[in-house]
Amino acid sequence: MTRFLVVPQWQGSSSARAMQLVDGAEAIAGDLPRSSTARIEVPLEAGESLGTGVRRYASLQQIAQRQREAAIDAPGDEYLLTVGGDAGVAVTAALQALGAGAGSVDPDAVVVWFSAHADLHDPETSPTGAFDTMAARALVDAAIPAATDARLDPSRLVLAGLRDLDPGEEEQLARLGATVVPADELSRVADAVAALAPSRVFVHVDLDVLDPAELAGVADAVPFGPDAAALVAAIRAVRTVAPLAGAALTEFSPASLDAAAWDLGTILRVIAALA
Repeated sequence: MTRFLVVPQWQGSSSARAMQLVDGAEAIAGDLPRSSTARIEVPLEAGESLGTGVRRYASLQQIAQRQREAAIDAPGDEYLLTVGGDAGVAVTAALQALGAGAGSVDPDAVVVWFSAHADLHDPETSPTGAFDTMAARALVDAAIPAATDARLDPSRLVLAGLRDLDPGEEEQLARLGATVVPADELSRVADAVAALAPSRVFVHVDLDVLDPAELAGVADAVPFGPDAAALVAAIRAVRTVAPLAGAALTEFSPASLDAAAWDLGTILRVIAALA
C-alpha cells in the first residue's frame, strides 16, 4: 500500500522561480487521496549555509529531520511516495527508505534517478550553491553535506534520462562509476537495474526528465527528453525487476495554479506508475 508525503520544499532549488515549487506540490496534493496523504510543514525562512557552501542548509536540515520522522511513523506494510518540492527531498526519502535510519544503507539496493540533469556538483563546482545541483551525488558521496552519514555505493545508482552535464559533472560521473541510461534509451533502464541484481529499488522522478513538449511546468527544461508513455513504461519495467522500497517525484514548478492544471494529467500518470 502506498502512502503519500507532500514536502513543498523550495530552499534547495537553484531556480529563480523556486517558490513556485510550493504551488506545484500543493497542486499535486489536491489530486492525491486524503486518507493516505500527509504534509510536512516547510519553514518560511530561507535558512543559513552554516559554513557548508550549500545555500539555505539550515532549513534543508530541518525539513530532512521532519521527513525522517514521518518515514519512521509509516506502518510497516506501506511504502512512501514523496512529492516535492525540489529534488533534495528525494535524497532523504531514498536513503531513509533503504535503511539509513538504522545506520547503513542496504548494500544490494538500487536507486534509479530519472532526471535530465546529472545533479553531481559539489559546493565548489555548483554554479548556484543550491542543493538540487548536488542531489544525486549526495546519495553516494560524503563530500556533499546531507542529513545522514549513510550513503549508497555509487555503483548502485542508475541515472536515467540524463542529457545535460557540466564538465565537472562528467569528471565526477567517471570517478563514481554510476550507470547512465540516455534519454533516448529508457527501454534499457530495467535491464540496467536487473544487471545489478537488486534486493529492492527506490525510484525518483525529477519531472524535467520529460521532454518540454510533454510538461510545461519545470524551471529548467531540457529538449530531446522522453515522452510520458516511455517514462511510465520504464518505471513499470523497473518494478518487475525488484520490490519498490519507495519513490519520489519532484520539481513541478508551474507558472500559475491555472497553468498547473494543464500538466496534472501527465503527472498523475507518472504517479500511478510509481504507486
